[in-house]
Amino acid sequence: MKKLVVDRVSKTFETDTGEEVEALRGVTLEVEEGEFICILGPSGCGKTTLLRIIAGLDTPSEGAVLVDGEPVRGPTPRLGMIFQDYSLYPWRRVVDNIAFGLELAGVGKATRTERAREYLELVGLDEFADAYPYELSGGMRQRVAVARALATEPAVVLMDEPFGALDAQTRNAMQRELLEIWEKTMKTVLFVTHSVDEAVFLADRIVVLTTRPGRIREIVAVNEARPRDRTCTAGASLRRYVLGLIDEGRPDT
Repeated sequence: MKKLVVDRVSKTFETDTGEEVEALRGVTLEVEEGEFICILGPSGCGKTTLLRIIAGLDTPSEGAVLVDGEPVRGPTPRLGMIFQDYSLYPWRRVVDNIAFGLELAGVGKATRTERAREYLELVGLDEFADAYPYELSGGMRQRVAVARALATEPAVVLMDEPFGALDAQTRNAMQRELLEIWEKTMKTVLFVTHSVDEAVFLADRIVVLTTRPGRIREIVAVNEARPRDRTCTAGASLRRYVLGLIDEGRPDT
């Protein structure tokens, strides 16, 4: 059984003026347990809309999403979502931010605090358990967001351009740290990005969408062993190929 199945998902929005906008059309994707999938495409192609549908934060106009064979009908702890803006509560200590999802799930205080501290250690921030978000750097806040998503032990982790607001040096460091965390947990990850370099560095497979309405143009396997060298010839060739797909970017006719 596939860990995640996106089955012919389409999405049409209605604007305030009553105009219909087709965001996604017939997207089908099967993901194995433990895979790291990156989703790329031209601006406005529906990447975030697709991720929100998978997360149960939005409903498809057609099609379905299944996790471990069960339909997704709304938000669930089985799907952990990480956003670009961290979404941390400034009045909560770091450890309490991480424990928040567990608190909503009714986990007792002692248990959720213990688990939160375990995931803080996993992301290398155990000494900042009692700090507040404003006391952390952008990269550290994003590591807290990763720990919070993992603490509920989701089946699939969904990441919507989580490093987009970081400077280039911090972003590269966070990519390496994310892979270290992924290799320890072997969670199934879907990662939306605008960066071809990021996708080639992180992914097992890259899903390239067309312009709106977003459809899958091609799924590109990244066969390089990890850790990957950003400057190697094979990586550069793959980046050129994926960029070409995005530049073409239009649905087949």
